[in-house]
Amino acid sequence: MTIQRLNGRFDRWDALLDLILTSFAYMNGRIDPPSSALALTPEILKAKAISEIAYIALEGEQLAGCIFCRPEAESLYVGKLAVLPAAQGKGIGKRLLVMAEATARKLCLKDLRLETRIELINNHATFTAWGFRKTAENRHAGFDRTTSIEMRKAIA
Repeated sequence: MTIQRLNGRFDRWDALLDLILTSFAYMNGRIDPPSSALALTPEILKAKAISEIAYIALEGEQLAGCIFCRPEAESLYVGKLAVLPAAQGKGIGKRLLVMAEATARKLCLKDLRLETRIELINNHATFTAWGFRKTAENRHAGFDRTTSIEMRKAIA
């Protein structure tokens, strides 16, 4: 498996969208509001890769995972961390997060920050095992209940 930073030569935006939608499909009907991944298009992903820092994981020529990172004032925001269901459990997500940590260090940012939906308890446990801790509860516009939690991991 190899990890590559997305660059101007990447041309498999449809496949990347399929990877994200397939990886996030288990959330459909489980989270409210629905995942923002459902609003993505190949064009939006291409624009995100230009405005953010994105990495892909490849198993041979097969896209197996991705992560999008956005620098903030003190943190590197991690979004759209996705691993194909058939490739989960092989350390791909963790390796993508290692790339995010290296990026945060390079940018002199103090931590990684992410949000995960309140309903996705298994995700909370995975991120906790990877060194993240819950730092806030949030709600989407129009909701009177917690819809997501924020988690952070300090960069040593």
